[in-house]
Amino acid sequence: MTGTIRERRPILSGSTFEEQIGYARAVVDGDWVHVSGTTGFDYTAMTISDDVVEQAEQCLRNIGAALAEAGCTFADVVRVRYLLPERADFEPCWPVLRRCFGEVRPAATMMVCGLADERMKIEIEVYARRSAR
Repeated sequence: MTGTIRERRPILSGSTFEEQIGYARAVVDGDWVHVSGTTGFDYTAMTISDDVVEQAEQCLRNIGAALAEAGCTFADVVRVRYLLPERADFEPCWPVLRRCFGEVRPAATMMVCGLADERMKIEIEVYARRSAR
């Protein structure tokens, strides 16, 4: 039986959390890109806004950078999960989320749950499939 070796490589953002916890911002596995739950931290400054909409915008910038490094864009996203400690914080984020996903229409789930740091108001994870271009 012959098999093909699929590319598997981590994508690191430089977040101190990746080193401390032992994970990657994203993992490319063949055609698939798995982006870890991503919060609104600006990893260059290691700061986070108090505003949930600003956090959502930063989440998407962080995710966009990981997708670009993996060779894809938001147009390749097939699944998105939104995690928020407060249900009421989700609707204010909709316009920001719609800008990235409104035309793509990935499968989506929103969950209310605790996050790792009380400053975090939203966490987003995505799965994308790299397309042949």
